Amino acid sequence: MEFEKIVQKLAKQYKQRIVLPEGLEPRTLRASDIIIREKIAQITLLGPPAEILEFAEKEGLSHIQHATIIDPLNHPKIEEYAQMVVELRKKKGIGLDTARELIKNPLYLAATIIKAGDADGEVAGAENATGNVLRPGFQLIKTIPGVSLVSSVFVIILKDKEFGDDGIMIFADCAVNPDPNEDELAEIAVTSARTAKGLLGMEPRIAMLSFSTHGSAKHTMVDKVAHATRIVKDNYPNIQIDGEMQLDAAIMPDVCAKKAPSSPIKGRANVLIFPTLEAGNIAYKLVQRFAHADAYGPIIQGLAAPINDLSRGCSVNDIVNVVAITAIQAYQNKKQAD
Repeated sequence: MEFEKIVQKLAKQYKQRIVLPEGLEPRTLRASDIIIREKIAQITLLGPPAEILEFAEKEGLSHIQHATIIDPLNHPKIEEYAQMVVELRKKKGIGLDTARELIKNPLYLAATIIKAGDADGEVAGAENATGNVLRPGFQLIKTIPGVSLVSSVFVIILKDKEFGDDGIMIFADCAVNPDPNEDELAEIAVTSARTAKGLLGMEPRIAMLSFSTHGSAKHTMVDKVAHATRIVKDNYPNIQIDGEMQLDAAIMPDVCAKKAPSSPIKGRANVLIFPTLEAGNIAYKLVQRFAHADAYGPIIQGLAAPINDLSRGCSVNDIVNVVAITAIQAYQNKKQAD
């Protein structure tokens, strides 16, 4: 709960504009009402205005009227946005008629609105698959300058405050890159460090995880993690990182003292970088279920403006919190660009 209070408080300060393309989805509308009421963010809803307002009135959602509501099929910026999509996708040979049809899709319209500077971030996924949510961002918004890879983190809130920073940890990558090579793994680590600092105010202590600690096992999979660690150390000497490491050495000081006595993170990692997507995805679900931890994410990192994906089983509260996180990311991205 403390995490929720922190991110919502920060989001209120930043006053970002978040677009929600699933404008007729009931949980999204209930969450929007709370977000507007609590002044967590300014909300843009995509969908037929009459149907959205009718649902809001029926459900007693009195703050929805203060959202910006855009009909994907009929709004004054259709031509402006279509021309922008043509320019952005000209290498793919997309013409004006195709662009007009494309932005009738609320997910593409949302990304276009952000690219045009009319919103700061997007949250979707309550009724759309992850790939469909992220694809328009990859195609239209692209990555932050200096970042070539989009990846994801989960913020894990543990009941046992012994681990991480008072029970808060970051796991990456658990949702986007199936089998990153050593350069990609290094970039995931660096981007995750920035997320830890910018989103949570944490001083990142990164463990690059493997089934080996400092050469205790020999395998090409171990080499990948060790080489990725070296890339980060060579290029970002101010980042506190160690690897390759087994999980127990990464998070338990007594084990670290035995297995890796010279480790700079001393068994106090708060950012865990997994060698593959399957390892990360399995790990966060295990911790979420077995340790009864809260898991927020996937939080997408690396895009020039944030687009975050929801689970299709998400709650109203999940949507509120992901919007708050997205608002913080949007502010931090703009601050970094300045």
